[in-house]
Amino acid sequence: MSKIQNNPVIYWIYFVLAATTLIVFVQVGRFDFLNYDDLQYITQNNYVNSGFTLAGLVWAFKDSISYWHPLTWLSHMLDCQLFGLNPGPHHLVNLGLHIANTLLLFTVLWRMTSAHWRSAFVAALFALHPLHIEPVAWIVARKDVLSTFFWL
Repeated sequence: MSKIQNNPVIYWIYFVLAATTLIVFVQVGRFDFLNYDDLQYITQNNYVNSGFTLAGLVWAFKDSISYWHPLTWLSHMLDCQLFGLNPGPHHLVNLGLHIANTLLLFTVLWRMTSAHWRSAFVAALFALHPLHIEPVAWIVARKDVLSTFFWL
């Protein structure tokens, strides 16, 4: 932690990375559920759209629609518990995870190399790269931002 206290530029890097990522992706908060598999995974899935229930918790760890990813199911259940079937907040949770991943990546690279500008550049590329549009803008792609979060 002393590295941060001795270098206030780091606070600005965190702020700029988070603000830039937010500005680029905040429009996802106005997006709807996709008529691809958001319906199957969330809106028409009674285990998920009922929020946290004992049956849903058991189902998340036992069954699967296509992949075994219980943490993803639990995060979707939490979204439904908190926000219902309002798609905007579901998208914004993906955005929040992506911002967290960007800041974590910067932190990891900076701590490994002590090169804050190069680490910030790589984190900015990560944050704004077109490959990251899908996990932020598609609710069901939450597994990508979650796995990255836990990996970092």
